[in-house]
Amino acid sequence: MEVAERIELIRRLCSFEGRRTGTDAERRAANDLAQRLRAGGRRADVEPTYVHPQWAVVHALHCTLAIAGGLVAVRWPAIGFVVVFLTAVSMYLDLNGRYLLRRLFFRRGSQNVVAHGARADAPARVVLCAHYDAAQTGRAFDPGPSGFMARMQRAIPLPLGPFRFLFWSLALLLPVIGARMAGIETDWVSLIQLLPTLVLMLGAFLLLDIALSGVSPGADDNASGVATAISIAEELDEDPPVNLDVWVLLTGGEECLQEGMRSFLRAHRDELGRDFTYFVCLETVGAGEVRFEAAAGWVVTFPMDSHLVGLCEAIATTDGDRPRARALRDGYGGDGVLARTRRYRATTITCLPSEGHVPGQHTHLDLPDRIDPDALERAHGFALDLVRLLDRDVGRRAR
Repeated sequence: MEVAERIELIRRLCSFEGRRTGTDAERRAANDLAQRLRAGGRRADVEPTYVHPQWAVVHALHCTLAIAGGLVAVRWPAIGFVVVFLTAVSMYLDLNGRYLLRRLFFRRGSQNVVAHGARADAPARVVLCAHYDAAQTGRAFDPGPSGFMARMQRAIPLPLGPFRFLFWSLALLLPVIGARMAGIETDWVSLIQLLPTLVLMLGAFLLLDIALSGVSPGADDNASGVATAISIAEELDEDPPVNLDVWVLLTGGEECLQEGMRSFLRAHRDELGRDFTYFVCLETVGAGEVRFEAAAGWVVTFPMDSHLVGLCEAIATTDGDRPRARALRDGYGGDGVLARTRRYRATTITCLPSEGHVPGQHTHLDLPDRIDPDALERAHGFALDLVRLLDRDVGRRAR
């Protein structure tokens, strides 16, 4: 599939306006993508699942409970400590695909588009993964906050992300309340408690704003990844790998914190051997230079599969001064991170401009006209080379 065809596919996917998780637009987009895969000769199934699309409200409630626990601790420290501790546990588990508080919210129907490979007897399996649902917008994604986060990331070598600020602010309340339980009641204890409380208040406001905001067109995030995954699959169908069974997985529910991938892994756990299944995720590949995730995570950093990362590093090395791609340690999550938390081999191919963030991402400006064809082609070539190199490497190991 040429670049122009990929951009046309991006436009078609964006024509399903408001394809938020659990909506009719998301369902229609899934059926259209399945039809596109079938037209290319693949057997594609639309697998229904249930998701909780109110992720922003869930985490706004986490922030609110933590604030309330901190206030209760001023009078009854033990009760406040229990409230904050349970909230921290719920938030950590939720951000890693295991739900407590989220289960109290209503569920909506969603679906994954799954196209199995034609070589079930191959020594290994590679799953080309991209999500097709679109994110909600909000003030948190305006150029000011996004640019500020990117500047902080350039200044601090540790991976940063919005949920890291919220979770660790929540966790910081625990030793403060512990000091109150020990009978330490001083002004500096109150001051230390005030700082994370303000962060949590700001987080709750921004999360509720996201919950009440509209839906992005989702051209770069992530129609670009969907078009790239389908294009790579079509090229591999024309010249099949010798040692790989190539699947295509287009997940719904990724924008409610990877619920689609969670459902897929649960539904196919008997087929997906951890030793021979590789996930190559494609995420926001429509602007900037190619990056491959070496580590990522919403709260803590999970290393991506060392084997896949090593292959990416080998491809990135060139004879010139400028590598084809660079490793990325990210403070955000995605389908690849969730696969890693389940001990699967995975990494994510993405693109990132030099300023460290994609202008317009998760806003109404994420339109097909803003897609950079050169970035789309670079990511496509890099991911295809990764699959080819993985095929040769699996063959050497099998021999």
